[in-house]
Amino acid sequence: MGLPFFDSGPRKKRDQTIAVDLGSRSTKAVHVQRRGDGYALCGYALVDAPIYEKTMPTELLTEHLKTVNEALGGRAKNVTLAMGVGDALVRPVEMPALPIEDLRMVLKHNSKTYLQQDLSNHLFDCHIGSTVGVTKPAEGKGSAATPKARVLITAAKKQLVQDFVEGAKAAGLVTDIIVPGLIGPVNAFELAVPEVFQNDVVAVVDIGFKNSTICILQQGELVLSRTVAIGGDRLTTGLSESMNISYAEAEGIKVGMAQEVESALQATLSPLGRELRASIDFFEHQQDKAVSEVYVSGGSARSSVVLQGLQSELMLECKTWHPAAFLQTELPPEQAAELEQVGPQLTVALGAAFATL
Repeated sequence: MGLPFFDSGPRKKRDQTIAVDLGSRSTKAVHVQRRGDGYALCGYALVDAPIYEKTMPTELLTEHLKTVNEALGGRAKNVTLAMGVGDALVRPVEMPALPIEDLRMVLKHNSKTYLQQDLSNHLFDCHIGSTVGVTKPAEGKGSAATPKARVLITAAKKQLVQDFVEGAKAAGLVTDIIVPGLIGPVNAFELAVPEVFQNDVVAVVDIGFKNSTICILQQGELVLSRTVAIGGDRLTTGLSESMNISYAEAEGIKVGMAQEVESALQATLSPLGRELRASIDFFEHQQDKAVSEVYVSGGSARSSVVLQGLQSELMLECKTWHPAAFLQTELPPEQAAELEQVGPQLTVALGAAFATL
């Protein structure tokens, strides 16, 4: 379910890549290599994100990618970039069962029909899912009925994609693909928890710095996705204000001191829980199927209080999962020791890497 906006053309599958998740507060990057039928995590880096307004200038992106590549040891020249959830549209729709190139062309010239908005000057890509029926020809027309399929569509501004590619090139990197960040957790979940991915109806929630995303998966298909403008920053700020402590202190105790922060966090967790619950309710009403469990990733997923609070709001079991648990690890000793703690933050970057390899 890679859904690349940009693909450098026909190529063999890479045996290694670096993948970069350009976050609001910190950039997360991983170096992943193929090992037979599996993968090995050879390095990761968390680097403070640069400060800018609205869109990162290309020159700043170039310098930032150089810093990130150096932090990874500069061992790979091919890069996969994950685009922020605010920069990429991801939406499941029903469309005629056409080849992907034809679907891209349909969307380019008629995006309003399928996405209810005019997306001129955008690039599109698609992932074709299961067949859902046929489109009957209009009365009196002799053409045959056209099969319909569930199609996962992604779109981003053409100029932004070009800026990403040019910024990476100036940093000495070759961009393989650009992946919508929302897809990263889905890709990683597919490999890390394959039986659940293929057989169950679950929600995958990723709590980012500024935003949280929810993806509802039904037997291996992404059938609903939504972004909520509440993330780890809002949780930490709310905790800081309610307990009259610094932001840094609040960030530390959010994860490590469960009982002391439970009541203080609840006021901020409740709005997030309600928004996520509304998405689950919408899916269950539309599909007449129940979501069985919620899997949570992101830095805030390390907090037992956050998981318990979401579980109370959602009235569903909430679990953490480790996106790197199935990987071989070839990490320096200090990184290997920290992987269990850092892993939930690498979910988007790892999912982006798996789209390339």
